[in-house]
Amino acid sequence: MAGNSFGDLFRISTYGESHGPGLGVIIDGCPANLVIDEDLIRFDLQRRKPGQSAIVTQRKEEENFVIHSGVFEGKTTGMPIHIFIPNSNQKSQDYEHIKDTFRPSHADYTYAQKYGHRDYRGGGRSSARETVARVAAGAIAKMYLKLHQITIHAWVDQVGSISIPKGTNIDPSLTDTNIVRCPDPETAEQMESLIRTIKKNGDTIGGAITCIVIGCPPGLGEPVFDKLHADLGKAMLSINAVKGFEIGSGFRAIEMLGSEHNDLFDFRNSERPTISNHSGGIQGGISNGMPIQCRVAFKPVATIMQDQSITNAEGEEHIIQGKGRHDPCVVPRAVPIVEAMAALTIADHLLKWKISR
Repeated sequence: MAGNSFGDLFRISTYGESHGPGLGVIIDGCPANLVIDEDLIRFDLQRRKPGQSAIVTQRKEEENFVIHSGVFEGKTTGMPIHIFIPNSNQKSQDYEHIKDTFRPSHADYTYAQKYGHRDYRGGGRSSARETVARVAAGAIAKMYLKLHQITIHAWVDQVGSISIPKGTNIDPSLTDTNIVRCPDPETAEQMESLIRTIKKNGDTIGGAITCIVIGCPPGLGEPVFDKLHADLGKAMLSINAVKGFEIGSGFRAIEMLGSEHNDLFDFRNSERPTISNHSGGIQGGISNGMPIQCRVAFKPVATIMQDQSITNAEGEEHIIQGKGRHDPCVVPRAVPIVEAMAALTIADHLLKWKISR
């Protein structure tokens, strides 16, 4: 069905459900002779996997994967690449209690209205577990981008009202040194404490992730409807629980004057064509050679460990009880997902740019 594929030239199609046999992805358009680093795939899957710390869902998945096609003797063949990640720790019985009811702020109701039925076991296809396939594909995209000296880094910059102080010098290499994935150690401690408190109270909290693409050449992106930042926005907004997307100055631009916001050109530095970067590395929908920077906002996870009163179609009141294994805050595990979607978008546009030159 429509909606399960992303990209034009570097194109992925994902499949599978949260409580099915497993999930997978088919990558079409990846150039031949790309050396595949399975350790990189494994690394990113481990960063996304459940059960990795006390502040995430305790579902235990090893995230082992099998490459079924498209790779021979450690290199891509140019044919479709098929990666499969089996499920091994489903607890479908945890969802029996919501078989005939709709959870607040989940896709239960909308899927039922669209398809006439739904997979209530963890949300089926609408579950955030679907993103494991994207992360596997994103690792392949990162390998391709690395050949062109393009790197992608993402980190948690806010949880609830706690955010990295303005002016803090960010070192992306510190992102994975703590379980929150915030590169500022002091802020990370505050975030972790907040998440633990929220979890203890049976509630959830939202957060934000910053993503930066370094080394992207000028010229990526298409006119009008296929602008690079529009495709990045679609990529990020397709991630479960995402409610907002900003590029460059984002909503801060509302309060700025044109004289403050304009990125003045200065070609004395060949690596940085503009003095400031309020545009976020994209102007007119096309990359300008500056770092591409975006920010992604995540809502609180919808399943909370508290009783909630709902009314069904017959006007009868029911109490929804939060059960199962869920994240009190999704952003620590969402960092590799954001990186993956950025990598897939940039890889797709890089192939288009190479064709147009």
